[in-house]
Amino acid sequence: MKKEHFYKILGAILFLTVAMGIGRFSFTPILPYMKEAEGFSVGIGSWIAAGNYIGYLIGALAAGFIVKKQKSILIISAWFCFASVIFMAFSHSFVSWFSLRILGGVTGGFIFVLTSSMIMDYLAKHQLSKWSGYIFSGIGLGIAISGLVVPLFISFSTWRSAYIGLAIIAAICIFVTMYLWRNLTAEKHTVVHKKENVMKGFMFWLAIAYGFEGLGYIITGTFLVDLIHEIPSLQQYAAFSWVIVGIGAIPSAPLWTWLMSTYKPIRVIRIAYLLQAGGILLPVISSNVWTVLLSALLFGSTFVGLVSMTTGYGRQLFPQKSVSVVSLLTTFYAVGQIIGPIIAGMLITHYETYNAALIFATAIIIVAVFCLQFGHRKYIND
Repeated sequence: MKKEHFYKILGAILFLTVAMGIGRFSFTPILPYMKEAEGFSVGIGSWIAAGNYIGYLIGALAAGFIVKKQKSILIISAWFCFASVIFMAFSHSFVSWFSLRILGGVTGGFIFVLTSSMIMDYLAKHQLSKWSGYIFSGIGLGIAISGLVVPLFISFSTWRSAYIGLAIIAAICIFVTMYLWRNLTAEKHTVVHKKENVMKGFMFWLAIAYGFEGLGYIITGTFLVDLIHEIPSLQQYAAFSWVIVGIGAIPSAPLWTWLMSTYKPIRVIRIAYLLQAGGILLPVISSNVWTVLLSALLFGSTFVGLVSMTTGYGRQLFPQKSVSVVSLLTTFYAVGQIIGPIIAGMLITHYETYNAALIFATAIIIVAVFCLQFGHRKYIND
């Protein structure tokens, strides 16, 4: 691979580090400290989390209609994402936190859809599509970074210092990517019209399953650290569990993409769903250090891989409509993400245990598998 191609991939990784690893998922390791310092409940925390996913839905929907100035809008979105992170440190009310999480979600939706579509088009143009899975390593990188630095920053002050430190890291990533992508131009796209709708055939079932995945995975993605933090004997491993999620996530996209290209794609996606369901259920079966860390590893090594495989497979179905495909799939995913934390918060409050939420999440992932299998049998012959 030429150096210029590597730089483009690295830039995409850093953009997703900002949008997803920091803009979205840094809230997970900070949540236990916020709850203790500010005195709010799991229910309130679930709504603050959901704010990001509501914004993400808006951003994903809007990004599908962007056919001009994609790169400029992407860079502007990255800086607004930075703002949503740093201003969390200076806000003192639920309304402000919720609003900033919405802003982070909107910009995250723009960044994810535009970065994914632009780099996929670039790689396809240079016959390098096999490298597309590597860009999603940015999600795991951001998660691992937040898991490592949040306890460090908080040890110097409060949870607010963690947001300031993460914002500085995000700004560095944005500056580096702006330099690496200085010569990158977006491919021309057209808005998908009704007569060329991509929501048909197997894509319908792929999107439905992906929506259920968004609903199920986000429960662990939001509450894993807080869940472990609430267990006195495991409290010291809470932040470390998020590092394990990141470590599992970093290589997962290229690994699962390779497996999908080597074996039957839908079978590989189905296996990833089942492994994730098992990982989510593990803490319910046994809550010791090994099971929770294995749960974190299985979670990290599957959810990013499923993002990569689903968007990649969807683009194969409609290769000339990458923006619309990624936007459509991301929209279904985002709807699930909005619903997941809210339902989880209600279940946790009612049953006074995280187990009910984890069992619900596991069941939803199994439903996703059935949807995928049904659509596969109906439309795909392999």
